[in-house]
Amino acid sequence: MPQTVRPTRRQVLQTTAASVGAFGVPTIISASALGRDDKPAPSKRITVGVIGTGNMGMGDIRGFLGDSRAQVVAVCDVNKESSGYWGGAVAGREPAKRLIEDTYAADKKSGTYKGCDTYIDFRELIERKDIDVVVVSTPDHWHAIPVIAAAKAGKDIYCQKPLSLTIAEGRAMSDAVRKNKRVFQTGSQQRSDKNFRRACELVRNGRIGKVSTVRVGLPGGRPDFAKTGDRKKPEPVPKGFEYDLWLGPAPEAAYAPARCHVNFRWIYDYSGGQVTDWGGHHPDCAQWGLGTEHTGPVEIRNAKATFPPDDLWNTATEYYFEAIYADGVKMIISNKEKMGVRWEGSEGWVSADRGKHDASDKSILDSVIGPDEIHLYESNNHYRNFIDCVISRKGPIAPVETAHRSITICHLGNIAMRLGREKLKWDPVKEQIIDDAEASKMLSRPYRGPWKLEG
Repeated sequence: MPQTVRPTRRQVLQTTAASVGAFGVPTIISASALGRDDKPAPSKRITVGVIGTGNMGMGDIRGFLGDSRAQVVAVCDVNKESSGYWGGAVAGREPAKRLIEDTYAADKKSGTYKGCDTYIDFRELIERKDIDVVVVSTPDHWHAIPVIAAAKAGKDIYCQKPLSLTIAEGRAMSDAVRKNKRVFQTGSQQRSDKNFRRACELVRNGRIGKVSTVRVGLPGGRPDFAKTGDRKKPEPVPKGFEYDLWLGPAPEAAYAPARCHVNFRWIYDYSGGQVTDWGGHHPDCAQWGLGTEHTGPVEIRNAKATFPPDDLWNTATEYYFEAIYADGVKMIISNKEKMGVRWEGSEGWVSADRGKHDASDKSILDSVIGPDEIHLYESNNHYRNFIDCVISRKGPIAPVETAHRSITICHLGNIAMRLGREKLKWDPVKEQIIDDAEASKMLSRPYRGPWKLEG
């Protein structure tokens, strides 16, 4: 549903300029305000600051560089420049700065461009009055604090998935975005995939009858994405890496290359393993097809996981759990299921994965969604959809509350698996675990000072 959101700084300026037209001066409306992508002047673009320039951060930067209505003007990262990212690649704030300035330089007759500032502390970037949009592409444990700070500062926000490290963080983030009337897009880009949208429309319009089961397949294991898996013992902190700030609210721990950058996701202090790393994708789309985006299951059942002993990495490598909804629908989430989402109903099944969708009968695939049926939100480019909404002040394809509800399922699954619970009762209205004090404590985590989770 569309959000009620406040205008951006840029829109206020545009409105002020437009109002002059009422007094006999020609009104000028920038191309960005009209939503056209015909290279508006940099001064007329939506200004973007990026916090986190590692794996997803570099990808997000490229996404916004591809939209000429946006201008990336600042980047922030605690790491100046190093390897340790995807496939051992180099990333950090300096490579990000070079990428941005080289891209903009290629568009200028002079062939040069200098206009991207760098920061170590995210608070300095957020404090800039001339930045409209803040992108948060940090590790999971560093999502909540900058998102809430950006919302309070009046910035619109693009935040990578999974939304939060805990359910309490997700609730605080969603509340802050709503309270401050910001446009928020989660990096759950599969919602901008036509195959997932088509599959969800078929399910929502009853083409497979009454849904009984949804099978959600995610990856397993703890892949050594950064090629640092052999370096789990403590080492000196590299020059140019502000490691204490990287830890932030997480518990104090000795530096090791296998702890940071892309492999952070295999440590529960910073992430939730494959369960949450992919939880912002397939479980999210599963909820989209069920129409349960603003609620959730009432119970987690049959949670099982394998946790191989390791010097550092402690997330589940194999896992299975069931999320049971009030109407009896069972969502199975496991690395043993086929990658993607499959909805099973009384009259057949529909499935979707990246780049394709399928059904038990070709007639289902050929079905036409009528004008009076449910037509889901259409987006074909996640970054452009966000910029569209920053300009229009309408709600985007992957809003914060939807992301919170989706990742809550995975957080609950992790809690049940880590505690060995066969059953965990959940109240999706109050967002409380019922009759299990030990599990309830895991809805949030203590923060290392001086960091605090503020609403």
